[in-house]
Parts: sequence; C-alpha cells; structure tokens
Amino acid sequence: MSGSDTFDYVIVGAGSAGCVLANRLSKDPRNSVCILEAGGKDNWIWFHIPVGYLFAIGNPRADWMFKTEAEPGLNGRVLNYPRGKVLGGCSAINAMIYMRGQREDYDNWRQMGLTGWGWDDVKPIFRQHLDHYLGAGEHHGIGGEWRVEAPRTRWDLLDTFIEAAVEAGIPRVSDFNTGSNEGISYFHVNQKSGRRWSSARGFLKPALSRPNLEVEIQAHATRVLFEGRRAIGVEILQNGTLKRIFARKEVVLSAGAIASPKLLQLSGIGDGAYLQQHGIETRHHLPGVGENLQDHLQLRPIYKVHGVRTLNEDYRSLLKKAHMGLEYVLFRRGPLTMAPSQLGAFTRSSPEYATPNLQFHIQPLSLDRFGEDPHPFPAFTASVCNLRPTSRGSVRIRSGAPDDAPFIRPNYLSTSEDQGVAVDSLRLVRRIVSMPALQKYRPEEYRPGAQLTTDEELLNGAREIGTTIFHPVGTAKMGIDSDPMAVTDSRLRVRGVEGLRVVDASVMPTITSGNTNSPTLMIAERGAAMILEDQSHIATPSLHSA
Repeated sequence: MSGSDTFDYVIVGAGSAGCVLANRLSKDPRNSVCILEAGGKDNWIWFHIPVGYLFAIGNPRADWMFKTEAEPGLNGRVLNYPRGKVLGGCSAINAMIYMRGQREDYDNWRQMGLTGWGWDDVKPIFRQHLDHYLGAGEHHGIGGEWRVEAPRTRWDLLDTFIEAAVEAGIPRVSDFNTGSNEGISYFHVNQKSGRRWSSARGFLKPALSRPNLEVEIQAHATRVLFEGRRAIGVEILQNGTLKRIFARKEVVLSAGAIASPKLLQLSGIGDGAYLQQHGIETRHHLPGVGENLQDHLQLRPIYKVHGVRTLNEDYRSLLKKAHMGLEYVLFRRGPLTMAPSQLGAFTRSSPEYATPNLQFHIQPLSLDRFGEDPHPFPAFTASVCNLRPTSRGSVRIRSGAPDDAPFIRPNYLSTSEDQGVAVDSLRLVRRIVSMPALQKYRPEEYRPGAQLTTDEELLNGAREIGTTIFHPVGTAKMGIDSDPMAVTDSRLRVRGVEGLRVVDASVMPTITSGNTNSPTLMIAERGAAMILEDQSHIATPSLHSA
C-alpha cells in the first residue's frame, strides 16, 4: 500500500464483525474494499487449537491487554479486559460458544423503535451463514461459513453436574438456540474437526483471492478523515508511517465496543465538553459515544472435589499432557479441543423474571484468572453471570494520543437490582451443588467461601470473585431520533455525519442474554446488507481534504 489509496469501502477492524463485512461487501467485484487490522496474522498455533485461549488471553501477541479502572463495585479491583489483537479479533481467542440469546432480547430492540431488529427479522440472518452439525431445519442451516459442532470431549464431573441441576429444577435441553435458552446442556461450539473456527477462517480467508479485497495488518487507525460532515477515509499508523486510506462510499467502524468509540472520540465525535478537555476539536457533539457500556459480570464459585478427574491435575501431569497431545494429533479429540466452558445452563435467579436471567458456564477446572495455571487441587468452577445487568459503564479516551489505552469503567454491581441478582445467584449455585447427585465427589466451597452466609457477606464475596466474561457491548448504541444518547440509527449510521457507520457489538442498545460473538456476526451480516441496499443513494465524495 502506498501513502494513500482509495477504495469504495474502508473497514476498520478485521475482527468478528469486520471479517463478515469484508466478505459480503467484496462479493460484488464492482466494489473495492480495504479492511484494516491493527493486530497481526493468525499464524500462531494457539489461535487454532481450541485450548489455546489459556495461552492467548493475557499474551500481548494475541491480546490488547486492556485493563479497567479500579472498580468500586468490585472492592476497587482492576480487571484485565481481553480483546483480540489478530485477524478474527475476539473470535480468535474467545470461548467459541455458539449462542444467539433469547427471542425477547431482539423483540425488545424492535419495541424500542428499531425497525428490522426483532427476533423474526434476525432469526433468518443467524441461519443463513450457518453450517450446523445438526443439519438444516427450523433453527439451523447448513453450507454457510459459520461452522458449529458438538464438543469433542466429556467429563464425568460435568455429566454429574447435569444430574444435580435437574434435581434442583433446571430442565435438560438439547439446543440453546431456538429462541428460548432455558435449561442445561452442553454448549455448541464454533469449531471444525477439533479446530477453532474464527471469523477470519470462516469469512475472511475464503475471500482473500478476490482482487477487489485488500487486507492490511499492523494498521492502527488514528482517526476518521472528513470533508465537511462526510467521512472520506481513515488515517492509519503502519510500520511507523502515517498513511491515509480513502473511501468513495463509506467508512465502517468494526473495531469493537472498546476501540470503535475510542476512534470516534479521537475523530471529534462524542461529548463535546469531554473532547475539548483533551484538545480535540468537536466535529459533532454526540454525548452517547462511549456510554452505555454493558458487560456480563461472571461470578466464579470454585469447589474442590474428591474422587473424580478434573483438568487441574491433568494439566500438572507430564504423562497426561503427552496423552492429551497424542489424542489431539491422532483424533482431534480430548481436552485440547475444550472451550473454556463445556457445560451451560440458563435459569432464573428468582420467580420474578419472565425469562432466564442467569447463565452458567461450568468448567472441570479452576484458576484464579485466565492466563494463569490451574489450581494444584481437583476442582470445578460453576461460573454464573447476570444476563441483563442494569449497571452501565463507559469507555472514554485517556488523551488525544491514539496509542493511549482508554478509560474502561464497566461500573459493575452499581445498582441494587444487580446486587440482588448476584446474591441470589450464589445461593443458587450452592443449592445445585448440595443436590444428591454431586455428593459422591464431596464438594467443598473454595471461593467465595462457605463461611459467607448473610446477604451482605455474599454480596462482598461477589465483589471479590466477580470478573468480566468478555462481553462488552453498547458503547455506540442504536436508537431512535428522540434518544439523546443514541449514537447510530437503526441502519447503523452514525448520527450527525455522513458516510460513516458502526457495525459491531457496540451498537447493541441492550446486551443479549448469552455469549455475544454470534449476535455480533448477525449484526455484521445485517449491516452489510444495509450498506449494499443504500449504496446507490450514497454520493461519491470529492476527497479533497481531511
């Protein structure tokens, strides 16, 4: 690439959403497309072996290594906040769990006035790019780019946890992706024959042979370029050199719920008073940029067990490690194919909720935090998160320097409702673990600790063990004209300017009830269709100034 080039579309971010956009927008050979990725290639073995998340999260080769500010709701703790730094973005380091959420999530968006985002609107979009191991049917499709398979390993401990959950009143289900996800089952995963299936593998790589698609890595976007109120390109820093990449039709931000609002702010779009504090001229006052941050706070109760195998002891045995490696090489099965969580459950923290408001991620291992070794004793983790938190946080630039990481303030457990759900969810974990099925393994609560019994004590325990489950959304939310905090409209166009859209998880007005990666792909699929529908109405800019 030269010092400046011009394309029809410039996409910022080759993550989960960007890879879908690059594929769809370049499908028409008349459209020239450039996709910019600030990270590198996915040519590291741990991007492809599923258990590689243990080595990728917290590694600067794969992770932007963001941190939150000290969180008041978590007793002042600072959390690591992983984001993928590679082609495929977070889909190259995430949990690989295929999850759509609940019908009501999307119907609620429609009821907010966001036309075209109800469940009946988005369900066909989920289906159209699927290649599901269950085959074609009412809920799933085949032949698409997004591969979904069943887990390729099993654990006696997890089978027994299912029995205990059923004893506690949670029903067995076979599929979480029918519009209702209530029940307990093994997760379906984005893998193909025991290898991680990222958006780069599914959507970007099949399109790389197209002459009208250009991919630039190590291309760090520093600001959006404008001519008047129209976005006409992106300034990037690549290999120490500033370059300008121009867009005849549109600039599309798909850098995720942290980087997309940061880039908008660096480009003069955001709260004018805040931008002025950092020496940035306000191009358009849009106070919602970076606000409305939502995330699923996971509480990670850990139980020691006896007389049953867990990954903790396997990980510390050279013989078991050798066996795991051989099993993977020969059969593409076993623990190396494991997602971070294999078993899931959706249920209610109390009867007042109309649909499940809790998600469990059950793991036959335990550790203090991702990126560290498992504990030296047999244990399992019964992670539980509040699916629809009412707490709201923010992402804001720290300075006008593009290299500075932003302030990330999720504001966890800042509402009384979220605090109540946290306490109730810890009590529910204890009830499940106390069921007869699990007693043969003599579970002992290690964290937060069986000595915590009152609501106040359990809330403080939640503050001590709570951490991100890596689902930030909402920081450039869709909204109707009368919503002063809306950043994008229902067609994902940034309000107040032209030629600029945000197409990633940051446009969600409210978080979906489950893992957020596949809903992000659905948003990208829908966004690409909107861009192509609108392109005949978009005037081509003259590209004279920035």
